[in-house]
Amino acid sequence: MTGTAAGHEESEKRVSWIELYFDVVFVFAVRQVAHVMVEWPDWRGVMTALGVFLALWWTWIGFVILYNRHGEDRASQRLFLLVGTIPCAIAATQTHAVTDGHVGGLALALAGARLVLAVAYPTTSGEGPAAGRSAGMSYALSAAVFAVSAFIPPPWQYALWVFALAQEAGFLMLAEVREGRRPAREDQGRASEAGERRREQFDALLTPPADPGRAVNAAHLAERFNLFMIILLGEVVIAVAYTAVDMHGAEGAVQLGLLAGLVLAGALWWIYFDSSAGINEFVLRASGGNPAMAYGIYAGGHLPPAFALLLIAAGIDLSLHDDPPVAATWLVSIGLAVYLVGTRGFTIGALPHWYLRALRVLLVTATVCLALLHLLVSPPIVVTIIAVWAVLAAVVVTVRAPIALRRLRENPLHLFGNR
Repeated sequence: MTGTAAGHEESEKRVSWIELYFDVVFVFAVRQVAHVMVEWPDWRGVMTALGVFLALWWTWIGFVILYNRHGEDRASQRLFLLVGTIPCAIAATQTHAVTDGHVGGLALALAGARLVLAVAYPTTSGEGPAAGRSAGMSYALSAAVFAVSAFIPPPWQYALWVFALAQEAGFLMLAEVREGRRPAREDQGRASEAGERRREQFDALLTPPADPGRAVNAAHLAERFNLFMIILLGEVVIAVAYTAVDMHGAEGAVQLGLLAGLVLAGALWWIYFDSSAGINEFVLRASGGNPAMAYGIYAGGHLPPAFALLLIAAGIDLSLHDDPPVAATWLVSIGLAVYLVGTRGFTIGALPHWYLRALRVLLVTATVCLALLHLLVSPPIVVTIIAVWAVLAAVVVTVRAPIALRRLRENPLHLFGNR
């Protein structure tokens, strides 16, 4: 790998076989997270699943960025990923214990994964030793915090988890932003200063990092996240497939719901890969591999739609069984709304008129409210209606994609609604 951000782009690094093997562990992990919401279809189950998913997500991010910046597919570097699969697999098996208040096993497994990262980052840092050391120290601190949390009763456990995840995300992706902050100028008013700082911060997103060791490879990062989204979309398909096996010979409404589940999965795939995937990579390339941009688009930006797919998978699973709970259709409709917002299908660019912005809010609200149809029709029929709605959304996204890309070529910051 070269020592410049441009070099990261020229190398066109691809996802390696060892990374695909590593992701196999998370196929099982995301299945366990979705199953938590199937077993406990209430707010407690959803919040528990979200908390576990956050911890697993940032664990996965740590290994993704490690290989993105420093991995060259050497034997010593492949070993770190292989060793990392062990605590990650253990963490996946401990997911259900969290619902019973037993967090210790999961916390220790997460600490073990971060201990691997604490050694891996400074060891493989190559041309960016400062970045490698800072990330390594951050993960060492996180490992200690997670280990301590295993022996502390809730809710303090979760407070420690939030601290650990926040500080490691900051060191990994946002250090350049912190280092680039400027003191406020005394000769300007506060409002002017705030506006100027905001413009500077957004402009900084399009500037390659000063330390080449912090730059990310856009091609590799985009491909890695795209593959992970395929894993999560596969969870929706698996939910439909398992239900189809259990419901062999079911009545017509359920059979229609099974078909609708597959249509919904296809529409979700289309919304992401026909628009968001290419747009995200284009903007990251335009930034020269800026890690803060990568955080906004991928590490943080993909979190809502990623979890939304698990909400949808759990909701479909519940909706197609006998006597489904009230939460079943809500999980599907809320999941779709979060997915549409998270993939920016309707939200790329600032709209000039208030009524167009209001229309966006109305569309998202209407998506959520589709769950209310369970008062009139059976949950499988509601899933069918939601699937049709998703197909219509996919059509809109397809029509808007070329327009959005044209605007982003003029100014990549339109992705975040900047005029």
